[in-house]
Amino acid sequence: MGADGMVRRAYKYRFYPTPGQENLLRRTIGCCRLVYNKALAARTEAWTARRESVSYNQTSTMLTGWKKTEELAFLREVSSVALQQSLRHLQAAFSNFFDGTADYPRFKKKSRGGAATFVRSAFTWDGRTLRLAKMDKPLDIHWSRPLPDGAYPVNVTISLDSAGRWHVSILVEEHVTALPKAEGKVGVDMGVESFATLSTGEKIDNPGLRKRNAKRLGKAQRDLARKRKGSNNHRRAMLKAARIQARIADRRKDFLHKLSTRIVRENQTVVIEDLAVKNMSRRCKPETDPANPGHYLSNGQTAKRALNRGITDAGWRMFRTMLEYKAAWYGRDIVVIDRWYPSSQICSTCGKNTGRKPLNVRAWTCPHCHTTHDRDVNAAKNILAAGLAVNVCGDQRKHHNN
Repeated sequence: MGADGMVRRAYKYRFYPTPGQENLLRRTIGCCRLVYNKALAARTEAWTARRESVSYNQTSTMLTGWKKTEELAFLREVSSVALQQSLRHLQAAFSNFFDGTADYPRFKKKSRGGAATFVRSAFTWDGRTLRLAKMDKPLDIHWSRPLPDGAYPVNVTISLDSAGRWHVSILVEEHVTALPKAEGKVGVDMGVESFATLSTGEKIDNPGLRKRNAKRLGKAQRDLARKRKGSNNHRRAMLKAARIQARIADRRKDFLHKLSTRIVRENQTVVIEDLAVKNMSRRCKPETDPANPGHYLSNGQTAKRALNRGITDAGWRMFRTMLEYKAAWYGRDIVVIDRWYPSSQICSTCGKNTGRKPLNVRAWTCPHCHTTHDRDVNAAKNILAAGLAVNVCGDQRKHHNN
């Protein structure tokens, strides 16, 4: 996107369907999930059994055949547009997998809610109300913020989350003006105790949302475990636990949005590390005690699990995504340095590498220049310096090529 350009932005709102609308939407979401899973199974089976690739057009032909069968005739009762969009989503998932940007597509589960997407031919919008295909009344949307003036939806996605809440995401094209140039440049060191430490010396506290709600969530999950699966009590207990988790997720997203927006507004260049969050939070195997074969070191395992929970609770990957797309919108620069850069080992004053330090060492003194450092602030300063060097080299290469 240029300095001033059009971007696609989604506006998400709660809405409250009538009983008739909810019945239709639940059937639509269920049919979309069924079509997605059947197409995924067909593509997987074709490749594993016969080494054949199945395209989107072929799955679209399959969908036409499924509708003609007596067993799946109910697919004709919902919007065909939403069903076709579920096949397009599957195609996009495979494209991301082959590009190496995502894992192999997984089957959708009913317990996680679901979604259905409608393009312009399947809804009507008059600037104030939204009506979907096969509905006689518009949706009762809680307009928490207005849509851009004159914006017409590109598509509309209806979703039901695991907490039983209905949302509508309206994708529009709007004109975004880049922010004025800023003087600030900042390096960001991600952490667990402090969510992030900036090269300016500022430390952003980790909200610790899951930890703060651990007691309520734990009780809800224990109650759920005692209920018989499939019973009404089990469904009610599952909904209660899901609502607690949804509240945690909402608060986390609100925190990340506010922080990423502030950093992008205040700084022209933001430097971050290319952290392998998935690998860092991967479940670890118990470590054996060398002195007692057959015995495990439970303390280290417990510490690793606590670190895993801290990383996943912090939302590092989501934070990076927000920084990247907001920087693209508002004309800022995001520089990502190599994950193996020893930011915690180098003295930001004299530049000497002083070696690795255990995680419990939060402050240290450089043996060369005798400067005392806060571990995280020092790392953030090194990240900024490395990022600026990468940025300068990149600009020089562009100038040379021109």
